[in-house]
Amino acid sequence: MKAILDDRQWAHDPKHFMANGTALPNPEQPRRIEVLREGALAAGCTFNAPMDHGAGPIAATHTAEYLVFLQNIHRRWQRIEGASDEVIPNIHPDRRDVHYPKSAVGQAGYHQADTACPIAAGTWEAAYWSAQTALTGADHLLAGEKAAYALSRPPGHHAFSDLAGGFCFLNNTAIAADWLLKAGKKPAILDVDVHHGNGTQGIFYERSDVLTISMHADPERFYPFFWGSTQERGEGPGRGYNLNLPLPRGTGDDDYLKILQIALERIRAFGADCLVVALGLDSYEKDPLQGLSITTPGFARLGKTISALELPTLLVQEGGYLSKELGDNLTSFITGFENS
Repeated sequence: MKAILDDRQWAHDPKHFMANGTALPNPEQPRRIEVLREGALAAGCTFNAPMDHGAGPIAATHTAEYLVFLQNIHRRWQRIEGASDEVIPNIHPDRRDVHYPKSAVGQAGYHQADTACPIAAGTWEAAYWSAQTALTGADHLLAGEKAAYALSRPPGHHAFSDLAGGFCFLNNTAIAADWLLKAGKKPAILDVDVHHGNGTQGIFYERSDVLTISMHADPERFYPFFWGSTQERGEGPGRGYNLNLPLPRGTGDDDYLKILQIALERIRAFGADCLVVALGLDSYEKDPLQGLSITTPGFARLGKTISALELPTLLVQEGGYLSKELGDNLTSFITGFENS
């Protein structure tokens, strides 16, 4: 399988993360790149650098206002006397249709949903090349490849069109799906990250041209809390084109794969001719952000089951945090996908 990676993704090195009111080291560490690359190589992948598609495909998914913010906010933040090294919001509006302030502090609150998406000097560069990595993976499908793996980091599925959150800044899966759509394809997105893909859902929620499906730990007591219920089916033209499949905490291989069949049935009914998988490996039973209980052999079964759709498939890396098995889990998934 062809794989894509750009070393400029190392530039994002977040330090801040707050959980339950406690400041902790950020789990979205650059070393994830090294571990995931080794896992992909062990599965037989061959890596190439991405092409630069420019800002256009990113701006098709994210607002120009938001992109200007991401590119400039760290420099502006450093002008504030006593400011932290990373841009971290401390105030948020209660809705989106509010006054848009000129203040860097106010704009950070508007464009950053939580304290898990700190912006530092290298964040924009890394996020930009993470998106270009996913776009190049989509190019491989358009060129006739059956599958490709985009090692996109930072991840993207919590990013809305104008809002960062949950370690995410640019929504790589959404950007790739829009790129495939504009090339005449009919893409579906299947998100298997342990967390609900709320940003992806938000981007396509009123659209019928891309089917969005998310399998995730039940958000009643799990991030992102406010999105991910079965009642969220889309609105307007998009009603019926969003499917959420929340799972009880601790769900293991067998039960997970049973629910996956519901997702695959919906993808077939949609008539998708290509698939973008938001490949979160944080559903692993020993992942630091524990929510589900997929085993390492279970990832092979997951890959094999998704591959049975026989659709050109782009695997875009989402979550999956540092544990000794992280690379093994990626190897397992890709091997299962390729050997189905």
